[in-house]
Amino acid sequence: MRKTKPHGILNNMDSQIKLYNGRPTENNDRRTPAETEVYDFLDRIGVEYRTLCHPAAFTMEECEAVRKAIGAPVFKNLFLTNRQQTDYYLLMMPADKPFKTKYLSSQLDCARLSFASAEAMAEFLHISPGAVSPLGLIHDKGRRVRLIADRDLAATDLYACHPCVNTASIAITLGDLLERVIPATGHDCTWVSLPADGGESA
Repeated sequence: MRKTKPHGILNNMDSQIKLYNGRPTENNDRRTPAETEVYDFLDRIGVEYRTLCHPAAFTMEECEAVRKAIGAPVFKNLFLTNRQQTDYYLLMMPADKPFKTKYLSSQLDCARLSFASAEAMAEFLHISPGAVSPLGLIHDKGRRVRLIADRDLAATDLYACHPCVNTASIAITLGDLLERVIPATGHDCTWVSLPADGGESA
């Protein structure tokens, strides 16, 4: 596995925040199996990434501060299900874009979507609320979850998301995420167009 060294404590940030090229090399005895499996998976397929370890981030404002430190925009990752709770979706979209379920439901030709339960999140993605991430798909061996991406992300270069915990963030190119990581999990990605103002799509 790749040996990495921390870049050091980031300027103007709390001393707990450190940036690494690749997987963290400190406090690994405190990491969850789900988080460790993400680093193992990325290292195994040879994808380049950076990891920022930080205090738990729950709000979008906290996530934005973290993303600025890692040099990537903020995104929303939403875990959704249909009314019957038989189909599950992980939606990647810009953080500043409102989410209106009916526009997504119509493009996916499914019943009205809502947020899935924490229990389903833990079962399929091995994550808890506040840490939703496309990297959780490495745990979805049964391919129960469908990855959906808003087309506004297509021009994105660097994508930042949690490695199944909200005390770390990984920066990876969107190309590597969608063309190497996601296919390696056995999933693919469906692109949709969501309106920027919550109104009707053009």
